[in-house]
Amino acid sequence: MRGLPALLAAALFLLGVSCLRPRPVYRGGGTGPVAAIPGYTQRGVASYYGEGFQGRLTANGETFDTRRLTCAHRTLPFDTMVRVRNMANDKEVTVRVNDRGPYVGGRIIDLTEAAAERIDMKKSGVARVELTVVSSPD
Repeated sequence: MRGLPALLAAALFLLGVSCLRPRPVYRGGGTGPVAAIPGYTQRGVASYYGEGFQGRLTANGETFDTRRLTCAHRTLPFDTMVRVRNMANDKEVTVRVNDRGPYVGGRIIDLTEAAAERIDMKKSGVARVELTVVSSPD
C-alpha cells in the first residue's frame, strides 16, 4: 500500500506537466495572430515603404504600387480594411492589407507612400499610430 500514494502522486505530477504548453513568442512588437474583427485596435509605430519596392510582388501576389492605399501587416488577413490614425495630428487613412511586414522591430504596419502622405508622416518616415479594423475579408 505504500507504493500506491507515491504512484498516484507521480501520475498527477506527470498529468500536470503534460498540460503545460509553452506560450508562443511574437517578436518585433507583434501581438500574435489576430482575427480581422471590426473594431479591433492596435497602437504602435508605423513606417512606409516606397519606390524601392515599386513593381515588386507583395505577399498576396499583387504588384506593389506606391500610389495605392495598401499596407503590410504581420498578422491581419489579406484584404482586411484598416483605418490608420496618426496620433500626433489625428489624420486618418483607410488602407487594405496586401503584404506582410514590417520586419523592423517595434513597428506594427508599413504603409505605401500615398497612405503616408495622407496622414502627414512622409517627412518623418515613422509615426505613432492607432490601427482599427474597419472590415474583414469574409
